Amino acid sequence: MFVLITYDVNTETSAGKKRLHKVAKQCENYGQRVQHSVFECIMDAAKLREVQHILENMIDKEKDSLRFYILGNDYKSKVVHIGAKPSLDIEGTLVF
Repeated sequence: MFVLITYDVNTETSAGKKRLHKVAKQCENYGQRVQHSVFECIMDAAKLREVQHILENMIDKEKDSLRFYILGNDYKSKVVHIGAKPSLDIEGTLVF
């Protein structure tokens, strides 16, 4: 299924800056960054629960927020992109 992960981490302190870096690095393990704090991910329900648990334990719930938008398997008709940074086919072949 297609999942959009977004986050907002308070970076007013050095601890917040460290949390932001950790959250971003963790999200890179699961999907493609499409904006500074937005990742597009293809995952099953078990992987979604896993990443939710990992990220939830990284943030400060009093200062930070996470959002998971679950768009399902028929997501291509639900995503409209306009402007810079063209999207990659995250289900396509990865070539190095």
